[in-house]
Amino acid sequence: MTFGMPTLIEIDELEDNCKLCKELSLSFLELNMNLPQYQLEGLENTDILLRLKEKYQIGFTIHLDENLNFSDFNKLVAGAYLETVRRTIKAARKLETPVINMHMNHGVHFTLPDKKVQLYEQYRDNYLESIHNFMQMCEQEIGTSDMLICIENTEGFKNYEQDAITILLQNNCFALTWDIGHSHYQGEADEAFILGHKDKLKHFHIHDARGKDNHLALGTGDIDLKNRLKLAIENQCSCVLETKTVKSLKESVEWLKKEGYSQL
Repeated sequence: MTFGMPTLIEIDELEDNCKLCKELSLSFLELNMNLPQYQLEGLENTDILLRLKEKYQIGFTIHLDENLNFSDFNKLVAGAYLETVRRTIKAARKLETPVINMHMNHGVHFTLPDKKVQLYEQYRDNYLESIHNFMQMCEQEIGTSDMLICIENTEGFKNYEQDAITILLQNNCFALTWDIGHSHYQGEADEAFILGHKDKLKHFHIHDARGKDNHLALGTGDIDLKNRLKLAIENQCSCVLETKTVKSLKESVEWLKKEGYSQL
């Protein structure tokens, strides 16, 4: 089990994030593609990233844009997202990045008088075809690398998303991320599905939560952290300490040290 940190919105510069990662004795920095600094143009400048990796003796993981939607019915839109992932994998291979993290996109829904209709559920064949195409593209680009694309739980997987993820997990390029804060916030809606694929659980987003308050420093909420970390150890997972501030990140590192996690 290894611990890392996310790129923080309080710290604009990549090198300053790397410096903090090293100071806290963390193993890796998650580059978040939702931020303008970490778009493809930045990730593809691998010479800079490799220099920082060597200077601070840390690794990188990558968090894909949360808007990622390679299943969009508009082929131009879907194609742009597929190309984004393809080029991200190419850059990640140069960086020897072990994990690319992604969310599933629920897609659009229509609101009827008595219910909401998810279009990916209504047009399931189209949706699952896009999943197969995505899987094949990723497999081709990852090649012989040990890199994993890890699918993160967010707001509770829809039934059609569970079907899609089950298809992806049949491929060795794909695994699961368990965000324990999201899981707690959603009443553990995804716990049974994740544990049903326990052998594919390879990455964690670790933060505490209390009620509707999320991304809290470790030890300040209601999550049974030790139980979740036990599973992370068993599966030899990498864990992002996904708090959103420098203060909470430092508090989380101190909590881990106090609880005896020798990885720090």
